[in-house]
Amino acid sequence: MMPLILARTGEEVTIGKVGGSSETKRFLESLGFVAGTEVTIVSEMSGDVIVKLKDSRVAVSKEMARKIMI
Repeated sequence: MMPLILARTGEEVTIGKVGGSSETKRFLESLGFVAGTEVTIVSEMSGDVIVKLKDSRVAVSKEMARKIMI
């Protein structure tokens, strides 16, 4: 597994697990970052990542992207 931040733009990946504190996990899961979910990397700017998740786009900071394992 590797962190989401290492995925390339345009790549479709599957979330393996979400790490971090329980508060961080709850926050990311409320956004839809749940193990088994497929996401597509839309763009990456200054380390922050925009992903297509189901039918919406979600931006996460590089710190949060490091906690999402693919």
